[in-house]
Amino acid sequence: MKAYNKLPPSFRCAEVKKYYEILRQKSAMLFFKRVLDLLLAVLLLIILLIPIAVISVVVKCTSSGPVFFRQERVTTYGKHFKILKFRTMVQNAESMGAAVTTDNDSRVTKVGRVLRKYRLDELPQIFNVLSGNMTIVGARPEVPQYVERYEKEYYATLLMPAGITSLASILYKDEEKLLGQSDDTDKVYIEQILPEKMKYNLQYVKDFSCLTDLKLMVRTVVEMIR
Repeated sequence: MKAYNKLPPSFRCAEVKKYYEILRQKSAMLFFKRVLDLLLAVLLLIILLIPIAVISVVVKCTSSGPVFFRQERVTTYGKHFKILKFRTMVQNAESMGAAVTTDNDSRVTKVGRVLRKYRLDELPQIFNVLSGNMTIVGARPEVPQYVERYEKEYYATLLMPAGITSLASILYKDEEKLLGQSDDTDKVYIEQILPEKMKYNLQYVKDFSCLTDLKLMVRTVVEMIR
C-alpha cells in the first residue's frame, strides 16, 4: 500500500484513515489476493477464450460499431482507467443518455440484452484484471462523475482495486429495473442506490480476506446460474 502521506488529498481524512489502518495490517493478504487474481484470470481466459471469440463475432455481426465498449472508470487511489466490456448498446450511446442503464433503455441492442442478463458482457474485464486495474472481487468501478460526488468515507473503497463482482453488485443485480422506474436516473442512483451499495462496499474493506473473496466468487457463480 502507499504511505498515508502519499495518498491523494481527498483520501487523507479521518473517515478513510480507519479503513487504511485495517488494510495496512493485511498487506500480506493483499499480496496473495493479487496472486490469486492472476492465477484465476489466466485460468478463466483459457476456459473462456472460445466463448469470448464467439460473442465477439455475434456482437460484430448484429449491430454496427466496435465489438468492445471502453469507458473511463475509477480504481485504486483515484486512478482513471478504461474498463472493457462487450458492447451491448448502440454506437455512441454515452452521448444519448445517462451514464447508468435502465431496464427499458432503448439504447441496448437485442443481443446486448441477453449478454447483460447473464453478465456475459463483463467477460472482457479479465484483461483489466491481468493489467492490474481491476481485481476479481471488489467494489464495482464508478464513472468519474459519480466519484466526484462521493462522501468522504466512500473514498475508502478506492484503497483497493475496483472489482468485477462484489456483494453489492450481487444484491443490486436488478439495479436497472429500479432505475427504470425514475425519470431522473442519475439523481436516483447518486442519492438512493449508491449510498446503499457503499454500505456493503465499505463493510467488504473492513472484513477483507482471501476466504471472503472465494465465498463471493462462488456466490456470484450461483447467482449467474440462477
